[in-house]
Formats: sequence, C-alpha cells, structure tokens
Amino acid sequence: MTSPEDTPRDDIAPAALAPDGASLPFWRAKPMSAMSATEWESLCDGCGRCCLVKLEDEDTGQVAYTDVACRLLDADTCRCSDYERRSEIVSDCVRLTPEGVAELNWLPPTCAYRLVGEGKDLPFWHPLVSGDAGSVAAAGITVSGKVAGSENEFGLFELVDHIVAWPVRWPRGAKGGVKAGTKGAPGTTRRRRPKADEQKA
Repeated sequence: MTSPEDTPRDDIAPAALAPDGASLPFWRAKPMSAMSATEWESLCDGCGRCCLVKLEDEDTGQVAYTDVACRLLDADTCRCSDYERRSEIVSDCVRLTPEGVAELNWLPPTCAYRLVGEGKDLPFWHPLVSGDAGSVAAAGITVSGKVAGSENEFGLFELVDHIVAWPVRWPRGAKGGVKAGTKGAPGTTRRRRPKADEQKA
C-alpha cells in the first residue's frame, strides 16, 4: 500500500475538494490520519518554504530558516526535481506524516499541514480553495524570487549569514480565510546551527 508521503505530486488532481456527497471539504471532514494518499499530497500548496535549509541550535533546539534551498528544489517552479527519490538523495530530508506533523513546530505558519493539524481552515490562496495553482505565488507565499541559491553553493558557516525571517511570517494580506475547522509532503531539510565558538574557529 502506498503511504501518503510516497505519492508523486504529478498524480494530484487540482482543486480536489470533498468526498462525494460530503458537505465539507475533506480537510475539514476528516482527520489527517484518515486522508487518502491523494488527499494528503494535495494539501501541499507547493510553496517551497519547507525545502529551505534550516539551522537548529543544539543547545536550545530553536530552528532558524535560511534563504538557501535544498539542492533538489527548483527555485523557479518551487518543486522538487526528484520527488520520488528525495530521501535517498538528501539524507536529512524530512518526510511529513499525519502522525509527525504535530511534532514539527518549525513548519511555516502558512503550511496547510500545520493549519489543518491546528484545526484551522485553508486560506483563500490555497489551490484546494482557489482552484488555481498560481494563486499561491500571487499571494506572495512561494519562495520563487527569494532564494539566494542552492545549498551546494554555500558552506555550513556561510549559511548563518543567510538566516531570514520571512519564511515564518504571513505575507501582507495573505492571512484571510484562515479560521477554525475540524481537526484533522513534501520533503524538508534541516542542518545543525554552528555554535558561536565554532564560527570563530
């Protein structure tokens, strides 16, 4: 049986809404653990934010985003260039699961998996609501045009200079439509953040 996170994004039907005869869209009608593989994958809006390299402070556990992308991310399309084999190629690629979403407190606040897991509805620009994949970029959610480069172009200590705050913020005017709902992936990379004494070494 194919698990939700193993379904290729190319197989996702646009604007997949509610099961036949249901009055609510699937993300409000059922928990994430009960979603089909297609429903689970369609929650991903393709913004690319989770595919930005992140640095984690070993002492505090705090995670900081950078504007450097995973080497598999196409910064123009905001899609993984080898989605099916991403975990084989990128050893620290995190595969989202219904059970693991609640534990990943570093997911962007705009992330549909996080929103649905918190019992909130999807925003107006999400493709499942708008029916248009282009609405994500139009709302300023995607990483397109904001990426400094691929992780292959930077050393570990250089990443510290690329820490940014925008991936964990809502763009102006993009928050409309998020509200309480019925509680209910993409890969993402994370790196250890160098300690102060290491940076000086």
